[in-house]
Formats: sequence, C-alpha cells, structure tokens
Amino acid sequence: MELIRSKLISAPHAFPTREGGVSKGAFSSLNTSLAVGDDSSDVAENLSRLARSFGVESGALITAHQVHGVTVLEAVGQGALGDADAVFTATHGLVVGVRTADCLPILIEDPRSGMVAAVHAGWRGVIGEIVVRAIERLEGRGAKRDELRVALGPAIQACCFEVDGELPAKFSAAFGDGVIRPQPGKSRVHLDLSWAVARSLERAGVPSSHVDVLPHCTRCDQRFFSHRRDQGLTGRQLSLIQCVRGTAM
Repeated sequence: MELIRSKLISAPHAFPTREGGVSKGAFSSLNTSLAVGDDSSDVAENLSRLARSFGVESGALITAHQVHGVTVLEAVGQGALGDADAVFTATHGLVVGVRTADCLPILIEDPRSGMVAAVHAGWRGVIGEIVVRAIERLEGRGAKRDELRVALGPAIQACCFEVDGELPAKFSAAFGDGVIRPQPGKSRVHLDLSWAVARSLERAGVPSSHVDVLPHCTRCDQRFFSHRRDQGLTGRQLSLIQCVRGTAM
C-alpha cells in the first residue's frame, strides 16, 4: 500500500494510490467505493486495510454520500452520514475521508485543537468554495484561519483538465485569469483546480505557507484511479485524516 502524505500536516493522514488492495479488473486494487460496481467483499477488505494503517477498525472511517455540492457535515461518532462533500470532526479517534477519481481531495488540520476535515472538490465544489465552507465550520468551533494547515491532494491537474463551454468564463470570473491555461492551436482550455482552491484559501485568510499543493495528476499517473482516463469505469481513492487530540467518544 502506497500512502502519500503532506509535509505540513502533523495529524495521521494519507492520500492513497490505487495499490495495495484486493479488487480486480478495472477496480484493481485499492478501490474504496461500493457505488462503482466492485465486489462488496473486496471493498470491505480494502477499507479494513486502510483502517489498520490508522490503527482503527473500519467503522471509524467516516465518509458522506458525495453529491458535488457544498454541504459540510460533522462526524461525532461511528455511522453513516448523509449527503455532503466535506466532513469534519473534533472526536478523538475518528478518521474522516473523501473519495475521488480526478476530483480534488483536500485535508485540513487545526494543529491547536486537533480538529480535522476532509473535503471533496470537483469543479462545482471549487466554484462554490466548499473549502471555505469547511473552514467556516471549523472556525465556528474555535479554530483560527491563520493557524490551519491544508493539503491539496492528487487530482486531475492543469495538464489534463480540458474544458470548454461556459466553464472557462465562470472560473475566470471567480478566480482570475490565472486559473485558465490556454492551449495553442486549440479551442478548448485547461483549468487548474488546485490553483483555484489555493486562491480561495488565500482570500479566506489561510497563509500560503500553510497550504501544501501536491503535484500528482490522477489522469497522467497510472498509480491513481481516473474517471476521465478510464472513461468512467474505475475505482475511487479514499483520502483520510484522523482526529487524535479531540473530544473522546
């Protein structure tokens, strides 16, 4: 199992690659989603392996049903959450996570309190600044924006995220022209989702020195599941972060 980590976050966390699981075929091997057509027993074993890497049972891995929105839910104990694209917790021992296969996984830590959050940001979530909504929830529990540490994990990068239609104008209006990467001789342009989120964080008051932008492109790098590269038939990475200094369950 290959677990990529950020140099800025001190809490136990991981951005896993697709390696180290038991799933087969298009879902080989560490698929963590039951919604893509994989065998449920294989997914359960994959989740168990990830949980063991954090020293917990798989029931302590808390995720939500992701819907490409901007809802943020709090995990206070074990059990399924509802529709949301970000989860935070102040409960000691819980591990919150988001599933991705080109969308941007974001992990947030408040080093002072131990609170943590996991955010799933596709282009809708980036435009809607879901990362700021998550920060607001942490702030409501006493976190200070200038103390947060944020890691932007493996996702489809500007080298591969080709778009057209209304998206380029929407992103330019929201984040400035720096989010657009024109392609010589092509009508389509490329978007830089990580750049846009970093811009959101800067405007929200998170120092740039507290933001770690990992360079891995899920479409380029075969170590990752990629919805675009694999034409929709693929698994999901589960990026995770654990609360180790919060309130006991």
